[in-house]
Amino acid sequence: MKDIKERILYKGKWISLKETLYKAKNGEEVRWESIERTNTSKTVVIAAKLIPSNRYVFIKQYRPAINNYILGFPAGLIEEESLEEEALRELKEETGYIGTIKNISPELYSNAALISDTVRLVNIQVDENLEGNKNPVQQLESEEEIEVILVSEKNIRDFLLEEQKNGTALGIGPWYMFGGLNNI
Repeated sequence: MKDIKERILYKGKWISLKETLYKAKNGEEVRWESIERTNTSKTVVIAAKLIPSNRYVFIKQYRPAINNYILGFPAGLIEEESLEEEALRELKEETGYIGTIKNISPELYSNAALISDTVRLVNIQVDENLEGNKNPVQQLESEEEIEVILVSEKNIRDFLLEEQKNGTALGIGPWYMFGGLNNI
């Protein structure tokens, strides 16, 4: 495959729609449409576990693109700070919790057929006994409305299925991490 030409079909405040013309290995010219962010292409998704209760932190947030609430992990864009700083900041803003990073995934793509974003998964441990985590306070932006939900590790799969049954959309991350394809 070889790119021949790219052009922007639409550019908004946050995203642009791009058309790429490329040559397939059989010599045929193919047009492909994709989406790019205008501010950054790097994102972080946070799987936070509270210790000692072994509960995971989920968020429920309204998303206009699907006209529904979706259950997922805290997440955000990596714009100016380091990956580690952004992950800890997003966790604090969206949930009120402070934690310690335990590991970070390599750079991943969540939907390379459509969007050029890369994703880094960050596992964070939250010590419930720290004073700052006893009564966490979110620091949401004015347009954000996020509900924090804590779920015991042993109940997560059932919780996800119940939420979906009640009409909440499920993000891919929680299902990949806890739904288990062997349990379907």
